[in-house]
Parts: sequence; structure tokens; C-alpha cells
Amino acid sequence: MGQTSILGSSKIVAFAGVKDAERARTFYRDTLGLRLVSEDGFALVFDANGTMLRVSLVRELVAAPYTVLGWEVDDIGAKAKALMGAGVKLERYESFLKQDELGIWTAPGGTRVAWFKDPDGNLLSVSQHEH
Repeated sequence: MGQTSILGSSKIVAFAGVKDAERARTFYRDTLGLRLVSEDGFALVFDANGTMLRVSLVRELVAAPYTVLGWEVDDIGAKAKALMGAGVKLERYESFLKQDELGIWTAPGGTRVAWFKDPDGNLLSVSQHEH
């Protein structure tokens, strides 16, 4: 008998914690272009291309030192330039990752990644994967 898939056919919901709803709304909706679906005093809910993103309002935020949300893109160079054009600072990790002039790192397998932070310091990424 094969193993039963408990959640394999269910849609995932992504979460990020923020302290300031107004800053988060401006960043995720206006800067990144996600559609705001609702807000209720507990969270801002965005449609991230079919995935629900709940940006939860928290009293204390400890930003993780690793990527918490990422988007797979077709042209990472264009997306990196668009982010910078929108005032988003791409993160630099030159001390341990070799990044190009845009801040894009190429992994050994060919995946290319650039990182940036939301206003609360959550580490986000865009990546272009080899198919």
C-alpha cells in the first residue's frame, strides 16, 4: 500500500509577521503589487498569484536570519531592476556569497537568487530556477 497524502493536494498558506499594518500594506500591495484581499486587525491577507499570504500583525517581531518568503520569477535580472526602481534595497552577502552587480547569487546548480527585506526586516527573495 502506498502512503496516504495528508496535505499533498491542499493549497499552502504563507505567513509573515509585521508590527506596522500601514507600512506592510504599502510595501506588499503598492511596492510588490500583491492584491490586498482583506484586513481585519489581526492580519492583512494578500493574493500572491493564487497563494494566500497572511501578513500577521504581531506585538514583538524577531526577524529570521533566513529567507521567509520567496517568489520564483522568469527573468531575475528584470525583477531585481524593477525592485530597485521601486526603492527596494537588494541585500549584499559578499563576505560569503559571490553576487553580481545587481546582487544576484548563482547557486552551484544554476538557480539564481536575490534577497531583499520588507519594512519589518523579514528576508524575502526572488529566484530564477533552471528547468
